[in-house]
Amino acid sequence: MSQERGESRFAGGGGLRPFFRSEGFTLVESVMAIVIISIAVAPLLMALSRTSGDQVTPIQVSRARWLATEKLEEVIADRYSATRGYAYLIVGNYSNESPVVTDPDFARSVAIAETGADLQTAGAGYKTVTVTVSWTDAVGANRELQISTVLTSLS
Repeated sequence: MSQERGESRFAGGGGLRPFFRSEGFTLVESVMAIVIISIAVAPLLMALSRTSGDQVTPIQVSRARWLATEKLEEVIADRYSATRGYAYLIVGNYSNESPVVTDPDFARSVAIAETGADLQTAGAGYKTVTVTVSWTDAVGANRELQISTVLTSLS
């Protein structure tokens, strides 16, 4: 029984099997893998960087909502105060805060409009109070959040 180089006869099978087996990758396979990985990695890195910026925005919106609610509650407290009352609710009593003392990344302003019962036309007895909080988000865009309520002259 003769045996050629590169082949060996194994017991029980009768078939030929390669004597020298390659367990690695060829240079072409390695280059192709690098090309495929480099094409796939770029979009993944871009998505990760965008995601990290998007995670900051909900936190800023939450802080802005808290700042707006805080000022709105102050105005409502003034309305029901025994010493201030409904007549105190004028824009001149609520100065613009730019920046907000407790949070310098934000600015806050109050607008008060007196309306009639339909809340659209000019009139008396109803005041629409709008608190606006503005800031610059993580990507440099200017953002704004407004919260409004209606207060009446009725006790």
